[in-house]
Amino acid sequence: MEYLKLNNGIKIPMIGLGIYNLNDEDVIVKAIDDIGYRLIDTARMYGNEKILGRAIKRCKVPREELFITTKVYSPDRGYEKTKFAIEDSLKNLGLDYIDLMLIHEPYKEGLEMYKALEEAVQEGKVKSIGISNYNRKQYLDLLKHCNIVPAVNQVEAHVFYGREELQKTLEGSGTAIEAWSPLAAGKNDIFNNKILLEIGRKYNKTSAQIALKYLLSRNMIIIPKSENTKRLKQNIDLFDFELTKEDMEKIKTLDNKKSLFGWYD
Repeated sequence: MEYLKLNNGIKIPMIGLGIYNLNDEDVIVKAIDDIGYRLIDTARMYGNEKILGRAIKRCKVPREELFITTKVYSPDRGYEKTKFAIEDSLKNLGLDYIDLMLIHEPYKEGLEMYKALEEAVQEGKVKSIGISNYNRKQYLDLLKHCNIVPAVNQVEAHVFYGREELQKTLEGSGTAIEAWSPLAAGKNDIFNNKILLEIGRKYNKTSAQIALKYLLSRNMIIIPKSENTKRLKQNIDLFDFELTKEDMEKIKTLDNKKSLFGWYD
């Protein structure tokens, strides 16, 4: 596994497992113990924090080797509600601390919520904090008022929506970009894309592996989701080859600069 150092010096695995709609405890345990995942990404919205908590207890990997992310969302809007949500997530997960906690999307109460997250860092309940689905303007507005620069902005990013300009803005202020749905949820026939298949043949890799490697090569954290053991292994098997500059340029031509899920810069 390769790691990225966040703006607070903490290292985050570059590949994780997103568990949106993944409620099989056994799959999570297998992903950690047998396949080598260390970053697991959930959210209060997903309703599976307790499932993840049970999986963490069952797995053989020491807690300090795991990187657990969760997110506060709409019912948690406001300072006091976010304070409660942090405690509730800790309880659900059965943890003494959360590695990364994000605001799931921009809310008008976002600054209050972020203040609660900042206090949680000071109290040792959360190690790193950040945001999700913030566009460039929303991110820059937050920077004017926060005391802790977000460690991460988790956004839709894949070969069809490269987020190059947003990434430049984020990294310019010290915030890492993390890609949700890095395989575009299978949209645009990504697994049969001619460019990805052609490049994949050079390295004996699948089109999905090439699509993921493209994001990794751009210094993005990725959290692909799968319940299939073979694909779970493939999604993490990305460190034995490097894409050439020519490969990267070919893949870049797939970028339509448009969301496939309704999010916009």
